[in-house]
Amino acid sequence: MTTSNPLNDLAEIRSIMERSTKFLSLSAASAVLAGLYSLAGAYLAWKIIYHSPTGLYGPLTDRLITPETMPLFLIAGTVFLLTAGTVIWLSYRKAHAAGQKLWNRAAVRLFVNFAIPLAAGGIFVVLLYVRGYYSLLASSTLLFYGLALLNAGNFTFSDIRKLGVSEIALGLLAAALPGQGLLFWALGFGVLHIVYGGVMYWKYEKK
Repeated sequence: MTTSNPLNDLAEIRSIMERSTKFLSLSAASAVLAGLYSLAGAYLAWKIIYHSPTGLYGPLTDRLITPETMPLFLIAGTVFLLTAGTVIWLSYRKAHAAGQKLWNRAAVRLFVNFAIPLAAGGIFVVLLYVRGYYSLLASSTLLFYGLALLNAGNFTFSDIRKLGVSEIALGLLAAALPGQGLLFWALGFGVLHIVYGGVMYWKYEKK
């Protein structure tokens, strides 16, 4: 005759409920890679901005995109696509290894709650750019990204909320210290992602 351990049963029930309500297929490696992509992008942007023979923002009063700023848009788009592709691919591999579907109800809830603040932030940043508030672009991206992470933390690993708070703090510092936006951008999207990925690997994936 076997007897069940109530504590073990409770832990198993809790685990099942968590898997059904939270998306737990995010990979620590994807956060580290996203950080590396961002640092590479920040370096390239730094080379363009601070080694440009002409001013980048002067002609923007008439044109929003110039030949001088086009490389910056290409860098930002490439970093975004690489990051999104890496997160989806590694999350798929992790979900597949665990015998789970990547796109389930928990994933939908995570995506919606992450995407809404992020989309609002994207529109706000575009409006800042159109109106010429260039010194607030970096801080705004960090702030809204942090808010998106904070909101998404209810539907995945709770540790992501700490990353969100850190991003918000950096965004506020970037707003208070104009002219250092690229540095804070590299810290927020680069260094913090690498640190977060390392912590997540140590806590949940190291065997």
